[in-house]
Amino acid sequence: MPRGGTAHCGPQRYSEDNPIPPLHHTPLSEAELSYPHASDADRYWNDDHPVLEVIRARRAAGSAPGARADGFRLGLAVEGGGMRGVTSAAMLVALDDLGLRPVFDAVYSTSSGSINAAYFLAGGDCWYPLTIYFDDLCTRRFVDMRQMFTNRPMLNLDYAFDEVLEKVKPLDYEQVLKNPTEFHVAISLVDELTAISPSEFESREDLKSALKASCWMPVAVPGTGVFRDRRAIDGGVLTAHPHLLALDDGCTHVLSLSTKPIKAPPTRLSPGRRYSVAYLERLRKGLGKAYAASQFQYRTQRRRLQQWMTEPGDGPQVLDLAPLPWMREVGNQTQSRDTLITAARHAHAVMSAAIQGIPLAELRDGSFRSVPRLVTVRTADGERIG
Repeated sequence: MPRGGTAHCGPQRYSEDNPIPPLHHTPLSEAELSYPHASDADRYWNDDHPVLEVIRARRAAGSAPGARADGFRLGLAVEGGGMRGVTSAAMLVALDDLGLRPVFDAVYSTSSGSINAAYFLAGGDCWYPLTIYFDDLCTRRFVDMRQMFTNRPMLNLDYAFDEVLEKVKPLDYEQVLKNPTEFHVAISLVDELTAISPSEFESREDLKSALKASCWMPVAVPGTGVFRDRRAIDGGVLTAHPHLLALDDGCTHVLSLSTKPIKAPPTRLSPGRRYSVAYLERLRKGLGKAYAASQFQYRTQRRRLQQWMTEPGDGPQVLDLAPLPWMREVGNQTQSRDTLITAARHAHAVMSAAIQGIPLAELRDGSFRSVPRLVTVRTADGERIG
C-alpha cells in the first residue's frame, strides 16, 4: 500500500468476482483539479528526488543487474502512444548518452514504448533507432489517415515490423533476449479482459509477437493481433500507465517516462476516446467498458505522478518525467517531421537536465538544450553504424 495507504492498481482481470467499474465517475475535487505546476513554475521535480539519487549512486558504483549492493529494485517505465513514442525514445537516448543503461533492474513498457525499450536493451547507439520516427514512420507507408473510414489500417504495423525493424534499422532481438535486465511488455488480452506483462520470451519470434501485440492500437489498426494463440491488442488499453506494472512487480524505485506534457489531468473522455470505447465494445463485450475504466484510472494516476515529482512521500518512490507544460504535445498519428524532431529534442533535454541537476531556468531560456546528432549509417567498408 504505497503513499500513505493509497493502493496502486496493477494489471487488471475483469470477471464476476472483479466486475468492470461503472462508466460514470466521481468528479475530481478542487484540490485534485488545482494543478501546482504552471508553465512558469520554478521547479517540476526535486533535484534530490530518491529515484535520481539511486540512479546517480549506481552509476558512480558501476553496478550491474544481478550484482547490486544497495538492496533496491529500480524499474524503468516506458510509455508509448503511437508516434508520441518519439518522446520516450529520446529520453532513452539521453539515459544512454549519460551511461545509465546498466542501472535498471527491469524495464516495463506499453505500446510504441515497448519498441523503444527493446532498442534500448539491444545495445548499440540509441540515436540511430530514434530516427525511425522522423525517417521511416512519418510517411504514408506507416501512417495513412485516408484509411480512417475504411476497414484498412491507418497504422501499418506490417511495414513497421517486417520492413523497418527487420531490414531498415534492424532490432537485434537476440541481444534483447540475452540482456540481464528484465523486459516486461504490456499486452491487453481481448477475450480474457486481462492485462498481462510477459517478461520471459521463448524466442525472437515470441518477443516480436509480444511487441506487435502491444502496439496494436485500437481503431488505427482494425481487428486484433495474436500473442501465444490469444487475441491481443495495445497494452495501454487495460494498463493505465506502465509505472503501475513496476509497482505491482515490487520495484522500490521507478523512473517513469511519460509522453504527454505535464498538465492537469482530463476530467472526461474525449470524443475520440468515446469512439474507441464503442469500437472496443463491438470487438468484445465488456472491453470498451474496461478501457473506459482504465482511462479514469489514468486520470487519477496522472495527478499522483505529478504530485510525486516534488512530494515523494513514503513507500515506493516514483519519478515521472515528461515534456514540460510549454512543450507541444505530439499526436499518436503525427506525420510532421518538424514536430517529431522538436519533441525529441525537448524530451532529451528534459531527461538530461533531471539527471544532471540542470536549473529549470536554463531549459526555459534555451541555454541548456539538445540538438540532433549527425552520423553516417555505415562505414566505407559497409559496416553498419548504430
